[in-house]
Amino acid sequence: MDKYEKQIMVVPREVLFKEKYFQGFLAADQHDYEQIALANLTYEKRKLAEENSQLKQPIGYCLIINKKLKQVFAYRRSSADEEYGEKRLQGKWSWGVGGHIEKYDVDNDNAIRTSMLRELEEEVKINGSIKESVLGYINDDETAVGSVHFGILYLIETNSENVEVNDPEMAWGGFVDINRIKEILQSLDCEVETWSEIAAGPLENILK
Repeated sequence: MDKYEKQIMVVPREVLFKEKYFQGFLAADQHDYEQIALANLTYEKRKLAEENSQLKQPIGYCLIINKKLKQVFAYRRSSADEEYGEKRLQGKWSWGVGGHIEKYDVDNDNAIRTSMLRELEEEVKINGSIKESVLGYINDDETAVGSVHFGILYLIETNSENVEVNDPEMAWGGFVDINRIKEILQSLDCEVETWSEIAAGPLENILK
């Protein structure tokens, strides 16, 4: 099936932001958007949701870190059409793993976390234990893409010293320290995914 024909999770914007609105990053202890999304979710064809800014598409977006090493998994997306079909993200650097939440992810009380863990298993290989928690939320209404998406930013802590790419859409991936993240952000030769730019501040606070 064409990915734009798939039914994905959406939440009405006015419901999601009824009590609190923000732009950029908001820490998890400031407001529980995860539960608001779960309590008010519905499904829409992706092609229609992508054109309707009155709907927000929740995305479980996770940072994979090893606190002992003070490192985070970062990767560069493939720039080849046959490897990475989402043209808006081709060739960009990222340290967030995630994707749209589809109907088949609803097999327990938290479809967002189910989807996030599924994406994690599909896209990377972690040879160690993992511990998940909500770090915060990402909202970017300053771009056309961001205006229809909403990030639940998860922190995945692992004792693994090596995380490998498991998806041809990733041209390269591995653990790096915060100094390398800063280099990528400042480099004129590197284009970084907007959500990863937003997540860089909270990430630095964790790894310092």
